[in-house]
Amino acid sequence: MKMRTYAPDRASLPPAGGLCGRLSAAIWAGVAEALAPALRLYLRRRVWRGKEIAGRVRERRGITTQPRPEGPLLWLHAVSVGETLSILPVIAALRNDRPDLGFLVTTATTTAARLLVQRLHELPDDMRVIHQFMPLDVPTWMRRFVRHWHPDGAVLAESELWPNMVAACRHEDIPLVLINGRMSDRSYAMWQRLPCLIGRMLRSFAWICARSDEDARRFRALGAGKVALVGDLKDAAPALPHDDGGVARIRKQIGQRPVWIAASTHPGEEEIVLRAAELARRKVPGLLTILIPRHPERGAALLRHAGPETPRRALGQSPRPHDPVWICDTLGEMGLFYALHCPVLMGNSLLSPPEGGGHNPMEPARQGNALATGPAIANFRQAYGVLGDAVTHVSDERTLAQWLEEMLCNPQALRHAIAASSSACINDTHISQRVAWGILRAVYS
Repeated sequence: MKMRTYAPDRASLPPAGGLCGRLSAAIWAGVAEALAPALRLYLRRRVWRGKEIAGRVRERRGITTQPRPEGPLLWLHAVSVGETLSILPVIAALRNDRPDLGFLVTTATTTAARLLVQRLHELPDDMRVIHQFMPLDVPTWMRRFVRHWHPDGAVLAESELWPNMVAACRHEDIPLVLINGRMSDRSYAMWQRLPCLIGRMLRSFAWICARSDEDARRFRALGAGKVALVGDLKDAAPALPHDDGGVARIRKQIGQRPVWIAASTHPGEEEIVLRAAELARRKVPGLLTILIPRHPERGAALLRHAGPETPRRALGQSPRPHDPVWICDTLGEMGLFYALHCPVLMGNSLLSPPEGGGHNPMEPARQGNALATGPAIANFRQAYGVLGDAVTHVSDERTLAQWLEEMLCNPQALRHAIAASSSACINDTHISQRVAWGILRAVYS
């Protein structure tokens, strides 16, 4: 895909730059500062629930013990797992063009932080990457963070638009870049009610790179200047890593049983998945459901639905011949399971809007799997549009069970579905390089 630029219709832009924009930003900052004491309690509760690392929770207030490294430093922020995976090829491309660059990578979730640590082992040993947790959007906390690290540029992934973060970078004259820019239906509706605030933020960006035509049009309508369309970074990602020995061990653990995967599931849809599996077992005896929660720390909680004796991979447990479910609650192993080439349901798609939104179907498609999704796919409409008829759309446990029966009782249908998804997926490996060039121009030119 060639880079396209969307220029705004100036007459249609919201009044972001004057008093309206400044007043909106000031109100947001004042409210956030007033909420700081409550947010401290919120962080403590998240530590108690295992959603924050106790020894690093101060980073969420912009406090760190790590010194800023010498030399040029780029800050890249990826809120969670999907964004983290998408920026790694960009970091590699940036480093290839500028070997002197150091990288500060922030995430908002512990799952993304652990995944980043795993994947950094695949990068060259001399690559300088520091991880920090993203501060909450309180003016004092953001200013403390930005002043300490003072990066050459701030590169935000997808939809991380926080007014006080943007204001802190503006105050320190740090160029802002938004890559793989995404504006979901829900976010677009929200920002349309706050036109002055979003317009002021978007006009602060030196470069906005949207992931699709629809996202580009939405950014432009909300007040962005020139918006580039380079492509979706998730289309540039290679197949998820796995080793053949690990796949062979999993196949041995499963044996000759029919198997399917419910991948990246969220609370509320595991019950649907398990009911569908129970229906399908009437026609597919011995069916094994591999249940992979999006957040591995939820593995123990899933025992409530799957049964207390259900084996968990995180505990080193393998499925016994009579076990109908195997909870695979480990991190960074999705490539192993996608290498089984079996039916895969993409999670976060079975819940009714505004919940759900889907996950990236290109990942299992690249590794050759039959694909199904629920109706909630708003976050990945473009990817599902590319895959087209290669994906089966299900609506509830009954239609999901019917799809499983067809895939697992009809080998020809399964082979056809695998071939369809493999041939439909795209992998534009040049997107990361084009995004890296855009970042370097925006920050260093």
